[in-house]
Amino acid sequence: MRWCASWNRFEGLRTSVVALLSMVAFTLPAHAAIEDAKARSIITAAIGDFVRPAYADFARSTQELSESVGALCAQPSQSSLDDARARFIDAVGAWSQAEVIRFGPITAENRQERILFWPDRRGIGLKQVQAILASKDETATDRASLATKSVAAQGLGALEFVLFGTDAETLTGADGTFRCRYAAAIAANLDGIADDLSTAWQDTDGISWLWSRFGPDNDRYRNSAEALGELVDVVVHGLEQVRDVRLNGFLGTKPEADKPKSAIYWRSGQTVTSLAGNLSAMRRLMDVSGIDGLVSSEGEWIPDAVDYEFANAQAITGPLRDEPIDRLLQDPAERGSLEFLRIATSSLSGLVGQRLTGDIGLTVGFSSLDGD
Repeated sequence: MRWCASWNRFEGLRTSVVALLSMVAFTLPAHAAIEDAKARSIITAAIGDFVRPAYADFARSTQELSESVGALCAQPSQSSLDDARARFIDAVGAWSQAEVIRFGPITAENRQERILFWPDRRGIGLKQVQAILASKDETATDRASLATKSVAAQGLGALEFVLFGTDAETLTGADGTFRCRYAAAIAANLDGIADDLSTAWQDTDGISWLWSRFGPDNDRYRNSAEALGELVDVVVHGLEQVRDVRLNGFLGTKPEADKPKSAIYWRSGQTVTSLAGNLSAMRRLMDVSGIDGLVSSEGEWIPDAVDYEFANAQAITGPLRDEPIDRLLQDPAERGSLEFLRIATSSLSGLVGQRLTGDIGLTVGFSSLDGD
């Protein structure tokens, strides 16, 4: 069987934590109230060792992207186009780390959607980008006026089409002048948003203070459970995003139901790279924060189980990075790997969203994906 062939590629990893969960039939007791000092150290570590570096790296990548696209417009050539595309891929990788943080400054001014309008089930973004290119709308070549346009026309999705989509080869010559100026405006706009986000998280009186200084006088985080719940929500809802929106958006229940052109970043071949970045970001957030140190003696097995499944996911995505998603779906073994990834993310959702949170006495918050 084709699935068996794919499954056997992961011999040594194939014992799923789902089986381990079935062995743990009892309900794990919740911890007593978490000490404020311990909770504060966990949140502080999450901010200092993950959130701030992730946003800083995204800001660096968008600056390099903006500079590279500017160089392409100044001296069009295949070499400068290749460099701009490489910088775009770097920015996608950096954003795939930072985008798991879906609270705080990212929620203001439609920043999340302005960076990446996704999913776009009706192709709104594509239609708007194509209309801008066809009409040569000069207002789209100015960063300030572009920022006031539809979110679908100004983010990574729009820039991907301009750099990789139909007629992108015109960027190497005079025929691509308008297209390139539009690309430059998108890149500059992304760089401005990225700088604002990084600055907001560096501000010691802003969201960083609010999250780490929970208490009865804090309208957002009244106690340690609410502050730690925000951290766990990042992972739980991030796993839902990877499985329910990103994977299930293109991976059908059977091969004939697959929709490769519904996959994120399919034009640039960064679909799996993006998924891998999301998963590695969530794993790193848990590692650097030390939240798994809160588990009870009865729940000592949970951190190892979580780490095991994250390792499974990384083992799956590693060989598939940078591969075109349509090619992966056409290969039975590679497609089986993606199906296994769906299983691994489901297992992780149960481990983090139920076992870990239940053991340390936290409640997972409302998911923005509910009702999608």
